[in-house]
Amino acid sequence: MGRGDLGREKRLRYMRKDGSCPVVFHQSPGQWSFFLADIFTTLVELRWRVMLLIFCLSYILSWLFFSLLYFLIAYVHKDLEDHDTAPCVENVRSFTSAFLYSMSTQMTIGYGFRVMTENCMVAIVVVTIQALMSYFINTVVIGITVAKMACASKRAQTVGFSSCAVVNARDGALCLVWRIADFRRNHILEGTARAQLVRPTKHPSGMISVTYQDLDIQSRHLILATPASIVHKLEPGSPLYSLGPDSLTEENFDLVVSFTYTGDSTGILHQTRTSYTPADIRWGQRFQDMVQVGRRHYKVDYALFHQTTWVQTQMVSAQEGDRGRPPTTESIVQSQQQLVRSSRKFRRSLADVSEEVVQEAWL
Repeated sequence: MGRGDLGREKRLRYMRKDGSCPVVFHQSPGQWSFFLADIFTTLVELRWRVMLLIFCLSYILSWLFFSLLYFLIAYVHKDLEDHDTAPCVENVRSFTSAFLYSMSTQMTIGYGFRVMTENCMVAIVVVTIQALMSYFINTVVIGITVAKMACASKRAQTVGFSSCAVVNARDGALCLVWRIADFRRNHILEGTARAQLVRPTKHPSGMISVTYQDLDIQSRHLILATPASIVHKLEPGSPLYSLGPDSLTEENFDLVVSFTYTGDSTGILHQTRTSYTPADIRWGQRFQDMVQVGRRHYKVDYALFHQTTWVQTQMVSAQEGDRGRPPTTESIVQSQQQLVRSSRKFRRSLADVSEEVVQEAWL
């Protein structure tokens, strides 16, 4: 997980390509209480087969529970022995008939053969409770099913990143580029892209720390009517500024990229994410053109979405490349602006120190 000994081991991704993280929790406080406190989210995140099993069991167990109550009421009222007395529930003379009456009551089937009478107030109360319980179970089942069908992770699977990132020259500067596209026909109106460099490091004491650095990217707000390229310029201040094609393979980091957007059909907030390791970054290549302009439409060939081709690029880091070229007007202006900003910060800190000294002298 870092340079040195960890760098020679098999590198473990901080985030997999599908956006999941290989993290396992051990002895977390309140491990089960957290799931029970937010039971709705827990059920939504379950697999379909597990959720359907729980729903079926909830219905069957509730039928069995109330059928047992009806059977006990009939047994206490002696409806099972004396068929001449007025029963609590008509035609409930065994546990099987009690189960059939419980199921027809909760599911509002209403065959009309087994009917509640006014002879037993306890049975009337049980029927009322079962009716309320059936409404509650139906509400939970329908709500969780709808929430699971409109789950954000399913929509996120239709928005994809390229399998690799490339480094090439754009407008005279080295840039790190990756692609993103929406594979559905009802395209996303607008979304926000973000990139973060995650670098795990192992210290001599054995402790592992993880650092996070945000990358400045061009055109952060995108409209995915057609596939878009996200560009990070390798300039001073970038954590990748000093890395070249040779030193890049010795690094250990994860470039975690994400795209957050709102679905135009459901209005639900979604996020698609993936990561790139140094092995996924191809130096001196560019993505092949996949968008063509027709007479009436833009034609997009998704067979070329992950395809790259070689392009002439300097095989040294951006920092070494800048040393070998004369300074441009833009670089001079940027350095002057950085000098002005640093001088302003120094003046503010000096003023704050002076104010603190005056306050202490006054006290």
